[in-house]
Amino acid sequence: MTTASPSPATASTSPATASSSDALTASAPRPVARRRRPRISGWHFVLAPLALLFVIPFAQMVLASLSPAGELVKFPPPFIPSRLTLDGFVQLFATTDVLRWLLNSTVVSAIAIVGHVILCSLAGYGFARLRFKGRNMGFFLIVATIMIPTQLLMIPTYVLFSQIGIIDTLAAAFVPWLASAFGIFLMRQFFLTLPTELEEAASLDGANRLQIFLRVVLPLARPAIATLAIFTLLSSWNDLIWPLIAINDDSIFTVQLGIANFQGARRTDWSLLMAGNVIATLPLVLFFLFAQKQFVATMTMSGLKG
Repeated sequence: MTTASPSPATASTSPATASSSDALTASAPRPVARRRRPRISGWHFVLAPLALLFVIPFAQMVLASLSPAGELVKFPPPFIPSRLTLDGFVQLFATTDVLRWLLNSTVVSAIAIVGHVILCSLAGYGFARLRFKGRNMGFFLIVATIMIPTQLLMIPTYVLFSQIGIIDTLAAAFVPWLASAFGIFLMRQFFLTLPTELEEAASLDGANRLQIFLRVVLPLARPAIATLAIFTLLSSWNDLIWPLIAINDDSIFTVQLGIANFQGARRTDWSLLMAGNVIATLPLVLFFLFAQKQFVATMTMSGLKG
């Protein structure tokens, strides 16, 4: 019995095949290694101290809300309390209608956000896509109203609301936020960045203008809608001057209006004031953390360019 040995031909071609494959491997283009960006750049050393400057007032507010009442009247007030206590929050919920004020502010802000987004989206889309006589002049006049100080509009608004009978109601707090020139401007600028080919393709498929707006344009405008919702929430939630003029009934106070009553001409209840400000700020922080990704995306895509 003999063992089969490799043929000379096979033995002579194996090194050549190996050398050719090595040559092909050596000559093949190697994938370019992606350069990783450093996680820490010079801008971090510039922006981090600035961020701390903006955080200090909020940190002081939170620490003051957890301080004993006697330490808040000292001068200068200590930044770090000697001990932490929740007495201010307990007194706030036990002696005031802060829950009702929070509910009123939530209702006002929710209606303002929904109305603001709907009306400004419709108006912005009309100025961006529809062709009609006087479109540019109308848009210019609307944008020009941004330069009018809000204080000049309060007296005519109060007279108008008195004539239609909504003064001293929650409607008086949210109706001024249902539409704004800035919202129309923001939505128009975003709609101009969308390619018209998408709407033309939907039109060829048989969709009418309203269907195109609802099914094609609005889903793409979620970053702009989120940004407009954030601005509307911040403005309507923190508004104090107009509710102070239009609302007198304690049962329909907004949270800012209720907290303002803690500060009097002769005496200020700092413990209630700090605890109330923390409670009033918390919903805004949570909403911003939820929508900050959409907010940054809008600023990157649209850039608020004309």
